[in-house]
Amino acid sequence: MSSLPSPYNVLGIETSCDETSVGIVTDGVRIGANVIASQADLHARYGGVVPEVASRKHVERMLPTLHTALEEAKIGLSDIHAIATTNRPGLLGALLVGVSCAKALAYALDIPIVGIHHLEGHLYSNFLVAPDLEAEFPLLILIVSGGHTQIMLMEGHGRYQILGQTRDDAAGEAFDKGARLMGLPYPGGPNVSRLAETGDPKRVPFPRSWMGDSLDFSFSGLKTAIRTFVERDNGQTLLADIAASYEAAIVDVLVEKMRRASVQYGVKTLCVAGGVAANRSLQTKMRQMGEREGLRVVIPDPVLCTDNAAMIAAAGYYRLKHGTPHSLDFDTYATERLS
Repeated sequence: MSSLPSPYNVLGIETSCDETSVGIVTDGVRIGANVIASQADLHARYGGVVPEVASRKHVERMLPTLHTALEEAKIGLSDIHAIATTNRPGLLGALLVGVSCAKALAYALDIPIVGIHHLEGHLYSNFLVAPDLEAEFPLLILIVSGGHTQIMLMEGHGRYQILGQTRDDAAGEAFDKGARLMGLPYPGGPNVSRLAETGDPKRVPFPRSWMGDSLDFSFSGLKTAIRTFVERDNGQTLLADIAASYEAAIVDVLVEKMRRASVQYGVKTLCVAGGVAANRSLQTKMRQMGEREGLRVVIPDPVLCTDNAAMIAAAGYYRLKHGTPHSLDFDTYATERLS
C-alpha cells in the first residue's frame, strides 16, 4: 500500500455510455464536484442509446463539463494530483473520448493516471456515502444496472469474487423490455417505477425465478410472462397494477438473493450499486430486509447510482493508494469481467 498525501484530489472522467461526466473527489470520500451532462432526452427519440451519436456528443461536451467541474470544486488543474478514467467496459467510441482526454491531462500535468473498470466505480459509490466501509470488509454488493446484475463479495480493495450473476437479461434490461411491452417511453426503468407507485403489486401473479439454491438470476421467463399477459389481457388490467406487479417480481428476487448470500457467506454489511439501485421499491425492501435480519444496508444517493465520474474518482483514489498507476499506453475494452 502506497502512502498518499492529504488532501489528495483525483479528477474522474466517465464516458462509458451516454453520460459525459467529470468529478473531483478528495481523499476518496469527499466530493468537490460531480458534473453530469446527460444525453437521455437525445436518445429517447430512438428508443435507446445510439453509439455513434453518444460518441459525438461526448466530444462536444467533454471540455465544457471539465471546466464546469473545476469551477464547482473551486480549484484549478494545478490542484489535481491524479486522473482516473473509465476504460472498460462500455461503448468503445464513447470510452475513447474520455480516455483520450484523461491521457492528455495526465501527460500535460505530469501526474498519475489509472484506468477504472466501470463496475468497480459503481462499487465505490458506496464509499462516498459511507466512508467507514473500509473497516467493514468483507462486503456483499449487489450491482444492478441495464447491462449487469451480479452479487459480489468484496474482500478488500481490488479483491472481488462473483457469487451470482444473471444467466440472461440484466434487471435493468428486464425493466426496459417490460416498459416497452407496456407501451411506456424510454428510459423504461424509471417510468415503470413511477407508474408502479400507484399500482397494486399483488394484482398480477408474475413468476419469480428462484433457481433452487443458486445465487444466479434469470429474468427471461418474467419477460415472456409479461408479454403473454399484455397480449391476453387486452387492456382490462390497470397499467399501474401491471407495472407494480412486474416491478415486485424483479425486486423480490434481488432482495431475497442478497439475504441468502449474507447467510451463506456470513456477511453483515450489504451494499447496492448501479442505476437500478435508485429504484425506490428496491431501496425500501432492501432496508426492510436488513432491519429484519440485523444487517447494515448501504445505498448511494440517486445521483451516485447512475453513471457518474465521482465514483470513478473514488475508485481511482483507492487503486492508487493500494496499487500503482497505469502507463499512458493502457487500452480501452468493450467487455471485461471484474474480478
